[in-house]
Amino acid sequence: MTYDPSHKDAGDIKSSTSNDFATAFNSGFLVGELKTPSLPPSVHVPFINPSKSLLPSRDEVFKDIRDVKAEKLPPHCTWDHHIELEGLLPPAGVIYSLSKQKSETLRAYISENVEKGFIRASFSSTGAPVLFVKKKDGFLCLCIDYHKLNGFTRKNRYAVPPINQLLTVFSSSTIFSNIYLCGSYNLFRIKEGGDNLTAFRTKYGSYEYLGIPFGLTNAPASFQNLMNDIFAYFLDIFVVVYLDDMVVFSSSEEEHVKHVASLLQELRENNFFAKASSVEYLGYVVSSDGLEIDSSKVQRILNWPQPKNYKALQSFLVFSTLYCHFIKNYSKKICALTSLLKKYSPFIFNEEALNKLQILKKAFTTSPILSHFNLSLPTIVDTDASDYSLGAVLSQVNDSGNHPIEFDSLQPFPAELNYEIHDKELLGIVWALKCWRAFLLSLSYAFEVLTDHSSLQYFMSSKVLTCCQACWVEFLSEFHFYITYPPGRLATLPDSLPLQDDLYPERGVGLHQKES
Repeated sequence: MTYDPSHKDAGDIKSSTSNDFATAFNSGFLVGELKTPSLPPSVHVPFINPSKSLLPSRDEVFKDIRDVKAEKLPPHCTWDHHIELEGLLPPAGVIYSLSKQKSETLRAYISENVEKGFIRASFSSTGAPVLFVKKKDGFLCLCIDYHKLNGFTRKNRYAVPPINQLLTVFSSSTIFSNIYLCGSYNLFRIKEGGDNLTAFRTKYGSYEYLGIPFGLTNAPASFQNLMNDIFAYFLDIFVVVYLDDMVVFSSSEEEHVKHVASLLQELRENNFFAKASSVEYLGYVVSSDGLEIDSSKVQRILNWPQPKNYKALQSFLVFSTLYCHFIKNYSKKICALTSLLKKYSPFIFNEEALNKLQILKKAFTTSPILSHFNLSLPTIVDTDASDYSLGAVLSQVNDSGNHPIEFDSLQPFPAELNYEIHDKELLGIVWALKCWRAFLLSLSYAFEVLTDHSSLQYFMSSKVLTCCQACWVEFLSEFHFYITYPPGRLATLPDSLPLQDDLYPERGVGLHQKES
């Protein structure tokens, strides 16, 4: 559990649109039952265009939203978080010595949360230790170390939706608002009888939580289950929810006001507080133009220090790979870096590696905006296969040209590296269609597949097939597409992943590593 008293409980609900409605959610509010509104004097709060007479006023939509903190826990509900142990109770943690500053912070935290009813004195036979983490500004954050409790807890397998799937429903939307739930985990109750398991030990006594503290395993799964239940009738219609972060999307101002009002009403009825936020969603900026990488993430990549060891390089590559679908030839750009991670090889970050690192960082500053997938536009899957890699791009064509939806790349299994070139090209098509199956099966018209191998144009009608090809034909029969081969075409869009000679895999070494 991380406690930061300086953490803002209200921010800005901002909208991204091509018209004046973009500023209609510029103030910070919380959903609550309070008597009087209070707005920061430094914040300008414009109103919705009064010429739109059919729209309710901004005050009517946000009449119950206030700039305050939650002061009490909601009642128990069906989705209360259940902590199920596998065996005995975890052992009690130690009580660490604290400096005067840390002791004062701890005392203030306990006093504030006991008064609100968020925690209470505990007589549990277990208890986690209390730690403090100093932030960059020098402020102390209180943390509860629950790693022993988590090790004894049976894991909840409820699926949290993949982020990339949540970002595929904005096709016809032109206006967006991001709403973040304030203190949501702390306002999510623990099932009665399980409170004692959250106990933490201090020199001022033992205390236990009545709401979910940060750091508990299964908490994200339980919370996602609750959110899916609350917004069951809204999901993918005008809202997507990832834990406590949600985006409301609409195709017009009129719709958006109604959608936001409906969502806030659900939050009020379920005693959740909506925190102000920008239209940055899970590291992406969402707009009517498409998706782009949040500038703070790009800046973080640019400021990343030169890796000094394996672990530091892995950390950088893991973070940058989160946004690899924005970078053309991403795998080509990182091949010199990934070669430094070979087992039993010395870590030598030479000038060549440093140059590749700078090239990769620069690529993030020029990454394109990925358009929203539109079911009404012509769709193209452009694939390419080289000796040691597969690459593809999903794109759509509108009046202004061909626009990428997503890039992807793959390093095949060792056995697949031995395929003939036409089978590798076919493997690339099968793999690409698997990647974007949800998009492509939703189309009501045939989409185009571009390939560098002309013989694949007649593959689906071939009478002689290998066992592997027969399996591919069965899979491809689900899709409505046609294959084209532009003579002399140079595949410039797909990430073809050419590898340097000295980076070819060693004999017997597998390369199957999907980047996502």
